[in-house]
Amino acid sequence: MKKKFTQTYNPLYFLSALGNGGLAVSFYIYLMFMIKHPDTPMTTFNHIYKVFIGGDSIAIVSTTIALIGIIFFAVKHFILLVWNIKEYVRFNKTESFIKLKSSNAEITLMALPLTYAMSVNVAFIIGAVFVPNLWGYVENLFPFALVAFWGIGIYALKIFLEYFSRVIINGDFDFINNNSLSQLLSSFTFTMIGVGLASPGAMSHNKVVSVIGILGAILFSTIAILLLTIKLVLGFKSIFRHGLSKESAPSLWIVIPIMTLLGITFVRVSSGIFHNILHIDPPPAMMFFVLAIFVSMQIIVGLIGYSVLKKSGYFKEYIDGEKTSVGSYALICPGVAAFVLGMFFIHWGLVKTNILSMYTIEYYAIIGMLMAIQIITIITLNKINAKHIYRMS
Repeated sequence: MKKKFTQTYNPLYFLSALGNGGLAVSFYIYLMFMIKHPDTPMTTFNHIYKVFIGGDSIAIVSTTIALIGIIFFAVKHFILLVWNIKEYVRFNKTESFIKLKSSNAEITLMALPLTYAMSVNVAFIIGAVFVPNLWGYVENLFPFALVAFWGIGIYALKIFLEYFSRVIINGDFDFINNNSLSQLLSSFTFTMIGVGLASPGAMSHNKVVSVIGILGAILFSTIAILLLTIKLVLGFKSIFRHGLSKESAPSLWIVIPIMTLLGITFVRVSSGIFHNILHIDPPPAMMFFVLAIFVSMQIIVGLIGYSVLKKSGYFKEYIDGEKTSVGSYALICPGVAAFVLGMFFIHWGLVKTNILSMYTIEYYAIIGMLMAIQIITIITLNKINAKHIYRMS
């Protein structure tokens, strides 16, 4: 692993840890939706254990692969998280950091709370999957999750408000170099915090905990949507006027993970409201309709982004070629996000509405398409790591 970037370090390297964390979550999603767990809202160690003592060989092998994927990418996530924190502490004392704080690039600092929020999600999944009978104590853990996500949310607001206040007061926002969608990193961060708070909001049976989680999820999601609207308009204005910054071209896909996180937040907040306040199950048709909108938005953004990246030669130069850009890590989250929201749409939008039956040929065919996206994402991550993280110092 490369050591001591110092002046040349970029906070966007936190996305290397973020991508690995996202992939760990993606492997858990298989267990979440494909192993029955009628007594809890998510699959836990107890349900997985039953597969190994009473499942068929295919179920055992596939579950084992998913568990290996969770462990492998979770370990890489935390290793890269520690590495990035050390590098950032050194970078924080340099002249390059002072320059960053006075430019549009200050927004890259939002990658820190974004990654920290992912770390809480990964830790929660590790506990659920590998700690026996954890769900019996989960109500005691939810308040700690709320404190963690609210703390990260306040930290993110501090970073963003310092940046946004400076730009408003000084009027020094650089529109010429804003010819990408990299400014949407702030929206991405707030949606990650929102979806984290939505988790105890949906799963806790304690109304106080649930409502605090739901309100927090609504607050940070609202901030994210507001910034998404503003930054999207400003970004495309600069792109249409000055042309897309090739090095930042992957930012065109940042809307994909934002849509995934907003979609999951909607599912969780709806579940919390319907179960803890209305005491009924959320209407499957509503889930189908809303998730279909988010998936549709991902498809159009994905097609536009791929067309631009392909025609501009980005893949050829920055992924398969010799050129390097830390912005390449922005390609990983869209792949993970498309897979995760696809799984949510299949099971919440199609299975629960009886449009699709589980474990059928059609079911596995759709899962297979999502799996292909996941595999391509892993291959891409390995290529980027080889050029950035694991190269010789």
